[in-house]
Amino acid sequence: MNTFPVPTHASVSPANQALFDNLKKGLGMVPNLYATFAHSENALPTYLAFQNAKSSLMGKAREVVNLVTSQVNKCEYCLAAHTALGGMVGFTSEQIIEIRHGHASFDPKFDALARLTKSVVESRGHIDPALLDGFFAAGWTKENLVDAIVIMGDKTVSNYLHGVTKVPVDFPPAPALNA
Repeated sequence: MNTFPVPTHASVSPANQALFDNLKKGLGMVPNLYATFAHSENALPTYLAFQNAKSSLMGKAREVVNLVTSQVNKCEYCLAAHTALGGMVGFTSEQIIEIRHGHASFDPKFDALARLTKSVVESRGHIDPALLDGFFAAGWTKENLVDAIVIMGDKTVSNYLHGVTKVPVDFPPAPALNA
């Protein structure tokens, strides 16, 4: 039995109701995983501030980190959401699959980012120094490294929340990966 039903607008605090209203206005819906953060008075605003914080990584680079992190963490919800977002920022379906595998042969810079992200998440931050050298050689900066790790942390929080709560996925499912 799912002990974590998805909160509704009526069941959350007034502060979270206002956030629900903003999410609905911006996204056309309140995604179930965001709503699940609202079981806590503080978690939803804290998470949204974390997720929407300024970063040197935007658009496609951010989606590379989100897709790889969600794949390593096997988060069905975030893979579905970020597969949709990856398409919206301009990745093809084939590129999204490749990114989820932890590489991006179509772009050397994204490839270095995907490889680094996969290693950081899998090894919990204890990577082979050669991957870091490759990341910098591809043109990324120290600022990009720190921001990528912050995005990995953000995504890991949502991956874990879904892993524990198993709230229904309200995005089209991400295709399964072949080995």
